[in-house]
Amino acid sequence: MTQIQITPGIAIDEDEIAETFVQASGPGGQNVNKVATAVQIRFDAMGSPSLPEALRACLKTLAGRRLTKDGVLVIVAQRFRTQERNRADARARLVALLAEAAMTPKPRMKTRPSYAAKQRRRADKAARADVKRERTRRDDD
Repeated sequence: MTQIQITPGIAIDEDEIAETFVQASGPGGQNVNKVATAVQIRFDAMGSPSLPEALRACLKTLAGRRLTKDGVLVIVAQRFRTQERNRADARARLVALLAEAAMTPKPRMKTRPSYAAKQRRRADKAARADVKRERTRRDDD
């Protein structure tokens, strides 16, 4: 059983991926009508025993419409004119998507504006208020 490495701790079996070849639209000349060069990869992301639960939850938001209602991730590659290059492209995109879902976001650190920044903001607000006050029409004439 061959494994596809996602991160140092996560790998998926090649048996979990289903590949089908279909006719591609786009470049290829007369060949495009005869040979099925586009590849469609299906990976059951929600049913995969290789993926941790946290990765599945993150993948659900990242995948968008590429994820079916059944939890199957579908990736279509038809950029190139050959099956081999499209197959490699689709697998690379699958690995990149799973690796992006596996990354934990850096926690946000709470920050506060400095005293000088608050003073500058107040001075700018006062200056703007003065400009606007000068625009008003005076009735004392």
